[in-house]
Amino acid sequence: MKQQEEMTKVANFIKKTREERGLTQGDFAKALKTTQSAVARIESGKQNVTVDQLSKISEALGRPILSLTNTLDFKIEGGHKLSGKIETNTSKNGAVNIMVAAIINQGTTTLRNIPHIEEVKRYKELLESLGVKIRWTHNDTALEITPPKKLTFSKINKEVAEKIRSFTFAGAFIHFSNKFSLPHSGGCKMGERTVASHKYALEHIGVHIETKENCYIISYKKLKPAEFILYESSDTGAITALIAAAKINGKTVIKCAPPNYQVQDVCFLLEKMGIKIDGIGTSTLTVHGKEIINENIEHYNSEDPIESMFFLSAAIVTHSRLTITRCPIDFLELELEKLKHMGLKFTKSKIYLSNNLRTKLVDITIQPSKLVAPHDKIHTQPYPGINNDNLPFFVPICCFAEGQTLIHDWTWENRAIYFTELNRLGADIKLLDPHRALVTGVKKLRGTQIVSPPALRPTAIILIAMLAAEGTSMLRNVYSIKRGYADIAERLNSIGAKITVLRGV
Repeated sequence: MKQQEEMTKVANFIKKTREERGLTQGDFAKALKTTQSAVARIESGKQNVTVDQLSKISEALGRPILSLTNTLDFKIEGGHKLSGKIETNTSKNGAVNIMVAAIINQGTTTLRNIPHIEEVKRYKELLESLGVKIRWTHNDTALEITPPKKLTFSKINKEVAEKIRSFTFAGAFIHFSNKFSLPHSGGCKMGERTVASHKYALEHIGVHIETKENCYIISYKKLKPAEFILYESSDTGAITALIAAAKINGKTVIKCAPPNYQVQDVCFLLEKMGIKIDGIGTSTLTVHGKEIINENIEHYNSEDPIESMFFLSAAIVTHSRLTITRCPIDFLELELEKLKHMGLKFTKSKIYLSNNLRTKLVDITIQPSKLVAPHDKIHTQPYPGINNDNLPFFVPICCFAEGQTLIHDWTWENRAIYFTELNRLGADIKLLDPHRALVTGVKKLRGTQIVSPPALRPTAIILIAMLAAEGTSMLRNVYSIKRGYADIAERLNSIGAKITVLRGV
């Protein structure tokens, strides 16, 4: 009897997810390479489904179906107010990009304040597979990186490379070989990840890139300095161009470069290596490259504005008085301005500097506030616009704002679909198209069970909404959130949340 009940639950979940994805049974059957009648039996709970079949179903629907024994789940008792202080950790995006930049230095680079998150682990594994010496130091808070003279591209960990943004290594790897291959990029599953900005930037300096079915073949005869416009205002595209230009003798001018936090972090590190860069903090960067970089240096990773926004959102939806410390204010000002006009009450401390002595920080104290929907839409733009990764945190906020809010996520064609997962908690979110969601404010949310989407920020906003929901919620298979947030359950519990970490349940 219990087994049949579980089969029915799984069947109903598959059917509901298939319908939310806009797939007919025929479409679904075609994706699974089976018949429509077989799909009907699966969705009625009348057919046993193997683990292998569940894997195929998960792939076809773009999300996991079951939490298996090696997964991690969060049990959240919602409705508790947060209080006290929480410190903003250092940046995920900053960390992984300065890890890539560090390998063009023939000396030893010590990167301080690196977070212990899954994404950093994957980048470390990839670099180690190529022969880079990399180890934790300073009580496991810093990474010491020393590259070899040659990288062993034949031993690259392909499994890891396919999970992360592997193409961001291209700007560094060209300084080790004039021909190599890179697996296609992975990361969050929110649509096709374009590498056009990286590709065209490298082509300007003499690199040829051939796209194969499973990899890119990257080669060149001679590298040269150049002046060019990025194909799109991409953070990682600008970083690839910066790292590539740093070891090319002469002056390279990169236009339309977003002066976002992770781009500036890489600039600060390259300056430590002795590379002169004009225009840091602007959209035109002039890199005075030099062929030999051999310095023993230490560099501090800066704080993460996306994590600050996570705690801001959590405080707002739980109607809490909470102080978030060490917030990189230059990369949060527009978000705060939008929230102020929605009715948020908050105060900021005086500005002080991060350990890198460059990034400006403040402490932000949030007060319980009654919010109203903004008069216009909320959408992303290249910095200094609202950050791509900060946009999702407005979704749970707008769930409690009186009126209707249009959220326009023009960058990713699939991420807005994940916003509708909050409807399972009682939110009122209508998907207008793959990029736009209309959020109508509600009085309360209620606890439920949700399997994490295969993307970091959508999973994070579900967790935030569950903190505010009445009753108990289960957030299954939280690997996505562990990619970017270290010890997030423990940290939230330290300020009043009630989260139980469950393993293999």
